[in-house]
Amino acid sequence: MNLLDTDWLESAREKRFLIGVSGGRDSVALLHACVAARLTELFVVHVNHELRGEESEGDADFVRELASHYHLPCSVSKRDVQASAIEEKKSIELSAREARHRVFAEKMAQHDCTGVLLAHHADDQAETVLFNLLRGSAGLRGMQKKQRLDSMNITLYRPILEVSRADINDYISRYQLEYREDSSNADDFATRNRIRNEVMPLLEEIMGRKVAPALSRALNISDKKDSLLKEMFDYNSLLDPQGRLHLPSLGDIPTALQEFALHRYLKEQEVSNISKELIESAVNLLDKSQPAKINLPQGRFLRRSQQRVFIE
Repeated sequence: MNLLDTDWLESAREKRFLIGVSGGRDSVALLHACVAARLTELFVVHVNHELRGEESEGDADFVRELASHYHLPCSVSKRDVQASAIEEKKSIELSAREARHRVFAEKMAQHDCTGVLLAHHADDQAETVLFNLLRGSAGLRGMQKKQRLDSMNITLYRPILEVSRADINDYISRYQLEYREDSSNADDFATRNRIRNEVMPLLEEIMGRKVAPALSRALNISDKKDSLLKEMFDYNSLLDPQGRLHLPSLGDIPTALQEFALHRYLKEQEVSNISKELIESAVNLLDKSQPAKINLPQGRFLRRSQQRVFIE
């Protein structure tokens, strides 16, 4: 039983990767699969968020022992996520993700790695699609198998993104792998946990079937349409030499393409939480009778000035 895509493996075997290991079943399964596939240039990274006291310390010790079992180098970093969330007025989830990314960036540079392997799977993807859709995303949006974060200078790889949670459970059972159960996954303090623990089971009860595959199929269809549009639409013709959107060129195309171009621009600039409302506000910037800038997350702005639209 192999969790990893064979085509990805062919290109990955000669490369060096960080692998994020929390100690939970998904990352334990990913680590085992990578070792079994003879990916020997692996560096295990664990981030202790200091959110669960002794349990968090136990997770860190477990990951150290696991890495030692596979004869792999390991780094454990501590980050006070709760303090950061309070100070920066962010959610715990966002602060934890940003803390991990900063650690990944540091370790990638230190060990000259190609990227970071993460254990997100198909059920995570379905929950993400539903979460983003209900939050008001501009279309169906999920995670990518390969994601470049230029601002952090890291590349994230998700090699089991199409593998179901059930298949991962079977893999764990087949190889009798030990893992740590994160008690916070059962808590309903986070929206994503409620979607996983309450919404998804209720939808499955109503529909009488698993709903994750349907959400994944819908996302794949949407992604294929976006890819086709990228091939057919000359987006680069809208950019000036500084990478800003040229206002007159943008104004000459249909509204649907304006929305597509603005969404792509915001995504390439690593703007988070791109909603339908944000895209509509961005389109309004093309109207010179409207305000010349709109607010973006993290204290940034999308501005109209001198026949250009750009982020500052």
